[in-house]
Amino acid sequence: MGIRSEQREKRRQEILAAALDLFIRRGYAATKISDIAQSVGMSVGLLFHYFESKEKLYESLIQHGISGPMSTVRPTDDEPLQFFEDTAEKVIRSINEQPFVAKMFVLMNQAFYNDAAPQSVKDLLRGFDIFTPTALLVKKGQANGTIREGDPNALAVAYWCAIQGIAEQIAVHPDFPCPKSTWIVDMIRKPSAGNKPEQKKEF
Repeated sequence: MGIRSEQREKRRQEILAAALDLFIRRGYAATKISDIAQSVGMSVGLLFHYFESKEKLYESLIQHGISGPMSTVRPTDDEPLQFFEDTAEKVIRSINEQPFVAKMFVLMNQAFYNDAAPQSVKDLLRGFDIFTPTALLVKKGQANGTIREGDPNALAVAYWCAIQGIAEQIAVHPDFPCPKSTWIVDMIRKPSAGNKPEQKKEF
């Protein structure tokens, strides 16, 4: 990549970051393309050289949000529990080190409830399903004895919603302590014999 291309890409990322901040604070409908341009110190005309419309800019952010989680649950030969440990560690580290990542979780959650979102974005979100492939991995882990018993879909929801909640909290309060990734995995990990809760004896 040449210097000019690198500069253009850097500018593009600055626009995405500024738009992300405005979208999660004001919402899609209330955010004007001129607000985004002003935030990065450029004219609206120049911004259109990077994104042809506010809709395309918003769509680009949503595509980015979808590609992250969906890429982690592609078919894998990894042992399920190891997959969940590695994924949680990677995401939590990213949330801690990159404010953009934490804010993306906020944007994605908002987008599902945003009636003003462009139809192109609604179409993208309609095909966004991270829970079904995760539930399949849960079933595989239950079969090999590493994942706790329970509804695989519910366990998938518990795993991803814990990550979602942590990301949103850190996005709003970056100075708060961030939970450890192992705590998330412990929700779905099968308890070892020594850690099982003691059963009450009936007399």
